[in-house]
Amino acid sequence: MKKGLVLEGGAMRGLFTSGILDVMMEAGIEPDGLIGVSAGAAFGCNYKSRQSGRAIRYNKRYARDKRYCSWLSWLKTGDLYNAEFGYHIIPKIYDVFDDKAFEQNPMEFYAVCTDVETGLPVYKKLEESTHLTYDWIRASASMPLASKVVELEGMKVLDGGVADSIPLKFFESIGYGRNVVILTQPEGYVKEHNRLMPLMRIALKKYPKMIEALDQRHIMYNRQLEYVRQAEQEGRCIVIRPDDKLPIGHISHDPEEMQRVYELGRDTGLRNIDRLKEFYQ
Repeated sequence: MKKGLVLEGGAMRGLFTSGILDVMMEAGIEPDGLIGVSAGAAFGCNYKSRQSGRAIRYNKRYARDKRYCSWLSWLKTGDLYNAEFGYHIIPKIYDVFDDKAFEQNPMEFYAVCTDVETGLPVYKKLEESTHLTYDWIRASASMPLASKVVELEGMKVLDGGVADSIPLKFFESIGYGRNVVILTQPEGYVKEHNRLMPLMRIALKKYPKMIEALDQRHIMYNRQLEYVRQAEQEGRCIVIRPDDKLPIGHISHDPEEMQRVYELGRDTGLRNIDRLKEFYQ
């Protein structure tokens, strides 16, 4: 039975996930596959390349750098998180991503995107560490309104969380029978209807299926939470989540705030590490 790791998104809440992942890496835990959505993919790729500490390091270093995340970038390029600087210059020059380790690690890695023309999820398996791979990860984390539509391999895609926020059911469908699910919202969280739907309808008016998916996302997400709870009760997965609402927004330019959220993740990982080892045996 294959062992999987399922990572939801949450923008900068993903630094909580990074803290847990770093503890797991340091403990030598090696799942057979990882599937990440949005920030779950952007930070989770470091698990396959075995680069503990990388996500928190570059986010803190470039927290106030206008080339990384800024309204200036959004006005100039259409992307709040600058695509070229964040997904190609940093991993190639300033905080080098270990392409060789990524490719040699047998762990399967999937990034989830949403096809804006159909409103359906795209599950992209990424085996080689190439320019195109970086763009698929970027697309998974490209939030509507904050990012322009990404065109890759004949598809137009955006944030995977719109179509499949917690892809446990998909991972189970391809043979992952024992999964650890890392969430970035506390127990009891209920997603509400998106307050920005009027703007979404204008920005994405060419893509009615995407608008429909965005309009129904809260329903989809809350159903997925119920599915995860049922899977946990049946012993098919372990769920790790923050104890309380994380003290960070979708965007942060504060390195200390980032570090606090990351440390909450590390503390949570350390509290659960024996449980994780036993579950994955």
